[in-house]
Amino acid sequence: MLPAAVQRRPTSHDVARLAGVSQPTVSRALRDDPRVAPETRARVRAAAAKLGYVPSRRGRSLSTRVTGQIAVVVGDLGNPFYMEAIECLYAAIEELDRLMIVLADRPSRPVEIEHLLDGSNDGAILTTTLLSSELPRELSRRGLPFVLLNRVVDQPKVNACVSENEAGARAMIEELIALGHRDIGAILGPGDTSTSRDREAGMRAALEAAGLELDEERVFRGSQFSYEVGYEGLQRLLEPDDGPVPTAIFCANDVIAIGALNAARACGVAVPEDLTIVGFDDIAMASWDVFSLTTVRQDLPEMARRATRLLDELIADPGARPQRITVPSRLVMRGSHGPPRSGPLRARRGKRAP
Repeated sequence: MLPAAVQRRPTSHDVARLAGVSQPTVSRALRDDPRVAPETRARVRAAAAKLGYVPSRRGRSLSTRVTGQIAVVVGDLGNPFYMEAIECLYAAIEELDRLMIVLADRPSRPVEIEHLLDGSNDGAILTTTLLSSELPRELSRRGLPFVLLNRVVDQPKVNACVSENEAGARAMIEELIALGHRDIGAILGPGDTSTSRDREAGMRAALEAAGLELDEERVFRGSQFSYEVGYEGLQRLLEPDDGPVPTAIFCANDVIAIGALNAARACGVAVPEDLTIVGFDDIAMASWDVFSLTTVRQDLPEMARRATRLLDELIADPGARPQRITVPSRLVMRGSHGPPRSGPLRARRGKRAP
């Protein structure tokens, strides 16, 4: 027999007895069902509060076939961008009175589709999708509502929310050209992502409009959007001894740019006096005084809100017309950019990325 101090949790039947209504009426009243009169809803809520009753999401899902849970698929949790994305998505999902579960999608261990389709999720937000990914196609086939955040794929009828990747990159390069830069290099991320593809396209469009080209010898392509890629990429771009090195480097994201900034320091290159380095995303670290990174800002909170609300609409109406939402980006000019130096750059060789 349980001790007297240990009491069982109140149930909806207890609330029904106290409020003088049926148990189904309790469930409807606590869901704000319009079929329940306002005075009845108030009486049920008062009874629930008096008993300390908390509705069970599991029980609600059995009766409504809605779990109230959203799965968020992210990449490298060590990347500050994804941590900020999770925080923004959590706030947006909480506004809709839903729960969030985070699933990591790593190259060494991709997310298992069974974890998305086991009946515990009403929908999913995918942040790491590759252009060649089969996950969106499979989720569409299996009927789970989903929205891509910060990525698009080359297949129709896929809902997505992105920033102005191409326009943002183009605006940044136009700014560098206006400062006098003509020899501009780039450190890019994985080619199988829409973000890297579109940002490179914007860069090339700005250069072409100015009558300039992006020399492939001035481009370093990494397999990840990582610090290590930025560090190694900057060292590689500073290596040529038989010609000038770039006067400005466009990095496909801020994490890459931070790696490049540290590599520049290791090579004895002053930023921005000797070399301009710019990024894309405007993660929180970009504003730290030690980096003071000039970058393109993605409005991640707004992207998270709009992606989450789009998913909420899809859950309510799976047959809704697909949408691609584009959120404006803008330049954030800090301290890592400046006009090109007048003389040739001579860098000492630094250490390779750890």
